[in-house]
Parts: sequence; structure tokens; C-alpha cells
Amino acid sequence: MKNLYENVLDNMPKEGFIKLSSSRPSTLSGADKAALIRKGNTFFNSGEIEKAERIFITTGYTDGLIRMGDIHLKNDEPLKALRMYWLAPAPDKIETWMQKASKTISKWLAE
Repeated sequence: MKNLYENVLDNMPKEGFIKLSSSRPSTLSGADKAALIRKGNTFFNSGEIEKAERIFITTGYTDGLIRMGDIHLKNDEPLKALRMYWLAPAPDKIETWMQKASKTISKWLAE
């Protein structure tokens, strides 16, 4: 049986950690941003989650980023969820995630 630390490493994303930034591209016009968000919502609703995520990140669409974070949590991808909540920004979602992570770490330390 693997020890606790090996199990944690198994859950690390294969692509590594991605630098987070809340800066948004300044070259998008309001009309372009709105059109992209509509397209992202269409992708999201049709199940093309990866395409929707890319658009939501590009446009900085808060609601879309939060929905993506919720999808990642549902799919047991907490680090990806945290990234989406951070980019949104969604401090209440981050706080909830951090409380759960803190409880898990405390439990591990107690063991």
C-alpha cells in the first residue's frame, strides 16, 4: 500500500502547476468579449467543457469561471477548481476550498 505522500503525488496534475494571473487581455472590445462569452456558454451547455473553459479564462467571465470550478470539483479535480475560483475571483469559493484543505492537512498531521 502506498504511503500518504505517494497518494498525494498521484493526484498532482500531469501538466504541472500553472501560473495564475488575474490580468485580462486589453485587446478585446466589449462586443468581442460578449460574443466570446455567448460562444463559451454554448460550448458549456453542449458539454464541450474544455473549449468553454478556454473562452471563460480569456474573457475573465466570472460566472463561467465559477461554473468551471464547480465542474472540476464535481470531477474530483480540486486544484483545477481552485484555479478557476482564483481567476474568477470567487473569495467565498476559495475560502470553502481552503477550509476543506486545512481540515485534511490537520487530519494527516494528527495521524
